[in-house]
Amino acid sequence: MDERDGSGERDDGPGGERTRPANAYLVGVTLDEASIERGNPDVEHERAVAVYDLLQENVFAPASGPDGPYRLVLSIQENRLVFQIQDEAGGHIVSHMLSLSPLRKVVKDYFLICESYFDAIRHASPAQIEAIDMGRRGVHDEGSRLLAERLEGKIAVDHDTARRLFTLVCALHFKG
Repeated sequence: MDERDGSGERDDGPGGERTRPANAYLVGVTLDEASIERGNPDVEHERAVAVYDLLQENVFAPASGPDGPYRLVLSIQENRLVFQIQDEAGGHIVSHMLSLSPLRKVVKDYFLICESYFDAIRHASPAQIEAIDMGRRGVHDEGSRLLAERLEGKIAVDHDTARRLFTLVCALHFKG
């Protein structure tokens, strides 16, 4: 149950350590099938998990437009990630396009370190696995920061939402 005070913030726990502006969140995420190729079952599963995680907890608010909650339709057009933001009923609010080029290197690095991590799980010592996992999380954080910077002035997101969005961007690039 959400507890609301007069400030329009949601208090999720004792002491109010997790708050978000009222109605500044996503209630739906759709991947545009016309522009995003369907993948094998493993790829589709990764995408579904990324969407599910994003919807479980997020802070998301376009810089302009009405209060949320919001729906998001993601598509890829001419090497750009398109954020089509809609109101809860599906009415168009605003669209933003982000070039995928600045994200390309960090996504590639993330895939490489994930591959190393999964290989290490089968063959390496716990200390080596932990070191690779710390590197994996560092690259993920770098991608999250870059994505949040690219969204600045367009869409307000918190750190955790930026992480979940970066995971989804990676899932869109994953070929299986």
